[in-house]
Amino acid sequence: MTSGNERSAGDDGAPDDEPRPGTAAGVGEAARRPRKPRSFWKELPILIGIALVLALLIKTFLVQAFSIPSDSMQNTLQQGDRVLVDKLTPWFGSKPERGEVVVFHDPDNWLAGEPAPTPNAVQKVLSWIGLMPSAEEKDLIKRVVGVGGDTVECKGSGPLKVNGKALNEPYVYPGNTPCSVDEQGGQFKVKVPKGYIWVMGDHRQNSRDSRYNQSDKHHGMVPVNEVVGRAIVKAWPINRWGTLPIPDTFDQPGLDQQSSSAASLTVAPEGIAVAAVLPVALWRRRRTDRPEAVKR
Repeated sequence: MTSGNERSAGDDGAPDDEPRPGTAAGVGEAARRPRKPRSFWKELPILIGIALVLALLIKTFLVQAFSIPSDSMQNTLQQGDRVLVDKLTPWFGSKPERGEVVVFHDPDNWLAGEPAPTPNAVQKVLSWIGLMPSAEEKDLIKRVVGVGGDTVECKGSGPLKVNGKALNEPYVYPGNTPCSVDEQGGQFKVKVPKGYIWVMGDHRQNSRDSRYNQSDKHHGMVPVNEVVGRAIVKAWPINRWGTLPIPDTFDQPGLDQQSSSAASLTVAPEGIAVAAVLPVALWRRRRTDRPEAVKR
């Protein structure tokens, strides 16, 4: 027999009112013990790795920085400006629209004779992950004037016409005329095929654009699948920061002759976004309306 003030013990010798090793109470007590924080220097390589992966994903699928190499887009863009290019919406079927400033791969050796950049090793790495403008890709930046199905023409010194509508172009470089009075490419009338765009620089008398590449295999047109994305923001230098909206002249009535099916592509990203967000919103609503579980 045991005295009244003695505690009974199990076979393992532990008092009955104390948690035994291996029991649920013992495991819970061990789980509540604070874990020793990991050293900052052990965490740093992991954080750097995550940052690099995120930067690479952003550059590949979302936004990429590009440097303006020439004066062909003055005064909208100056040589040395840095722009951020939206690469996301093309993944959802969005096509270039008139008035957009776009970056595209050289379609047929338009950059022949231009000096090639020679970045160092650090610049190559930073360009690869998107923290610096692309240094080695052969890319150009121009304004979209015509899309598939459009008729674009220039006579005399202008104005430039799209589908018979004259464009009011305040973005053209001061002192330039909308059209160049020369036979090599300044005077033209073209029909843009489906799947292509016609591009021109804002510095009309200093831009070797679609007008002056009509002898190439695409007749001066740029295939839509060569478009990297739309330039949306002037990011650097800070004193030139600003967006790159579509000028109002491209919204004038009667200019758009695209079919309704083509026009629907321009709203595809918004529709996809709504379709993606709606299930999440409903799920959150159901969780909010569900009564809180009773704690045991």
